[in-house]
Amino acid sequence: MKRDRHAKIIATLGPASSTPQAIEALFRAGADVFRLNFSHGTHDDHRARYEMIRQVEASIGRPIGILLDLQGPKLRVGQFAAGKIELAPGQEFRFDMDKTPGDETRACLPHPEIFSIIQVGTELLLDDGKIRVRVENHGPDYANVRVLTGGPLSDRKGLNVPGEALPISALSDKDRSDLEFGLSLGVDIVALSFVQRPEDVAEARKLVAGRALILSKLEKPQAIDFLDEIVELSDAIMVARGDLGVECPPEVVPILQKRIIETCRHQGKPVVVATQMLESMISAPAPTRAEASDVATAVYDGADAVMLSAETASGKYPLEAVSIMNKIICSVERDGYYQRIMDARAEEPETTAADAICAAARQVSATIGAKAIVTFTSSGSTTLRAARQRPPVPILCLTADIKVARRMALVWGAHGVVTADISSFADMVQSGCRIAHRDEFAHAGERVVIIAGVPFGTPGTTNILRIAWISDQH
Repeated sequence: MKRDRHAKIIATLGPASSTPQAIEALFRAGADVFRLNFSHGTHDDHRARYEMIRQVEASIGRPIGILLDLQGPKLRVGQFAAGKIELAPGQEFRFDMDKTPGDETRACLPHPEIFSIIQVGTELLLDDGKIRVRVENHGPDYANVRVLTGGPLSDRKGLNVPGEALPISALSDKDRSDLEFGLSLGVDIVALSFVQRPEDVAEARKLVAGRALILSKLEKPQAIDFLDEIVELSDAIMVARGDLGVECPPEVVPILQKRIIETCRHQGKPVVVATQMLESMISAPAPTRAEASDVATAVYDGADAVMLSAETASGKYPLEAVSIMNKIICSVERDGYYQRIMDARAEEPETTAADAICAAARQVSATIGAKAIVTFTSSGSTTLRAARQRPPVPILCLTADIKVARRMALVWGAHGVVTADISSFADMVQSGCRIAHRDEFAHAGERVVIIAGVPFGTPGTTNILRIAWISDQH
């Protein structure tokens, strides 16, 4: 199951893709990580999908990453007596804390934290920004607003307060329950929604306690003010363009996407571009040209992964969506312009032995035409450092820890392999050559670059580089 590309694909599971056969087909088509979206479904649903993924992993013999995506605290209006109302531009309307079903004049907004931060003139967005209202006057438990952009509003639609940092935790009570459940299953990555400040990531890190990677979803513009700090505290980042696009002008989202990717590349943290990548394929068998270009742009920018949401969870063509995304990535990465971009944006190594070795591995592999860089790692840090350099060849991540191998499914260019512990330098070279040959990364007479740390099994000690030939015996 050798991938002929560096960028990875995350596929969301849902009603359209929840059988072992469907999951295996998606994996074979190119999905590297499967996302369990805890905004939908029950714990039993997610347990069943988790077990299916692990069945597929065992039958194929390749580590597969599983991402738990927490819902985050959702701000929603209450219910309406008729289930739905129509708001007209210029109309006056009222939000309050009264849980009585709403009507054409008022609705319940059961979030006192919103009333505590709004001011006269604050604009509120409803139903993913389709409806816009402005606060005319307010109190501790109400807000009278004027409708700027009208439309239908139905039960429990979402609400956004653009430009304001909300005084609430990124983890709701539901999230805490979902998090413990997911960690008990053994998920590899936890996606943290509604991140506004570094403290949100620190809070989650205490709860996760090293049991999974933490991926911070940047969907609030306020998070951009703390971008460097949030990236530093996180294991990975997601450009969550859906909510980001609600609270930011659409013309700003592409700029933020490039800025976030660049920051993650600099810090050596995996970065995912998500939402509406192949949106039309929810109901159509082929993407639009603009969508294909959107995926390609994320790959040219150096993203570690691109993500499919409803396309694979509930769409009519989940397999086709993964297949075309795989084709787009492969096409971009075969383009000579792509490698020139990667070369031009190569990160300067930090002043450490580990970074010097990884930068040298990139240079040596390009100079001698090596077929792969082989990393031996107990924590994954060597592979991450090698991926930060964006070498022109695949990165084999050899590790004795299945958890590390699964986490590498998210990392650009990384191919995780579980192998026995290495006890000597000779074992390292022999094992690296054998696996590179077995998995068809290199053939007899070709070379690989091997990097590792001595003493073995000590995280962060990358200090050896070796060029090795593949022989017929491997």
